[in-house]
Amino acid sequence: MQKFVIDKDSGNRRIDKILREKYPNLPQSFMYKAFRKKDIKVNGIRVKENYIANPGDIVEVYIIDEILYGNGSSQPFNHTKAFTVVYEDKNILIVNKMQGIPVHPDKDSTENTLIDLVTDYIRSNADSTDSKSFTPALCHRLDRNTGGLVIIAKNNEALKIMLEKIRKKEIKKYYQCIVRGIPEKNSATLKAFLEKDERKSRVYINSYKTKNSLEIITKYKTLSVIENLTANEKGSLLEVELITGRTHQIRAHMAYIGHPIVGDSKYGDNNLNRALKLKYQALWAYKIKFEFSKTSGILSYLNGKKFEIEPNFSNIIHPYKNV
Repeated sequence: MQKFVIDKDSGNRRIDKILREKYPNLPQSFMYKAFRKKDIKVNGIRVKENYIANPGDIVEVYIIDEILYGNGSSQPFNHTKAFTVVYEDKNILIVNKMQGIPVHPDKDSTENTLIDLVTDYIRSNADSTDSKSFTPALCHRLDRNTGGLVIIAKNNEALKIMLEKIRKKEIKKYYQCIVRGIPEKNSATLKAFLEKDERKSRVYINSYKTKNSLEIITKYKTLSVIENLTANEKGSLLEVELITGRTHQIRAHMAYIGHPIVGDSKYGDNNLNRALKLKYQALWAYKIKFEFSKTSGILSYLNGKKFEIEPNFSNIIHPYKNV
């Protein structure tokens, strides 16, 4: 922990700007995470990043020195290694998240997460106090090892509308994945029931309803057949649309019908995964459509828009083969 007193030259300014100047090697993502975790105090009271400091204020910063002074392994993170910007305006940001990046911190997290890095990116590029006073918020989530499109709200009104539109299924989310084998039908709407086991951090699929299960609906269509996934295995490239959005739904549902996603260590075929030498599951959130049927307030201009990225399956299939 470091402690210092605000001098008269630094007074009457936002505390985050003061910290940036005092600790220039501190990654901004760690600084804003410290504010969220209430690890920065002024006069013994936890404050937010927009607190206006006064001369004589005593500031306590609960960040380890290796990060605070940039002497350890936690150096400022190049966000392009974690995400690329697909679309941005004053209300929302849509990014393409790389695989292996967690979207949000858990209680024991010490690494940069997507929301940390997005917060850093937005605040570094913001040109007004108002745009810096709201902490950017995830509108939905992706698993750590799933890549693809994530929507982030940049103000309260946008967040409220986005969450409502997602709840009413007025935002369509599409994925591409590579699965083991060839599904019997080229396209289908799958229905089942999913039960989550929090203790084991996994879900279970059944054809019948149980006390704690929820209905899931997953649509897929086969885009192409991969004849030589391995010497002994064929595979399929699928487009999947989530009608319901439950934890691990696509991964568990595809495994349930006998076509697990390759690279999935939790629900997949680990012998196949080892043969393919995959680090991550072959699953990408590749397309989002905004199909608003009712009033959408400040986000009405998004109605009818579509955003799409190219999934990175280059380590599994050649881009010009089997398409």
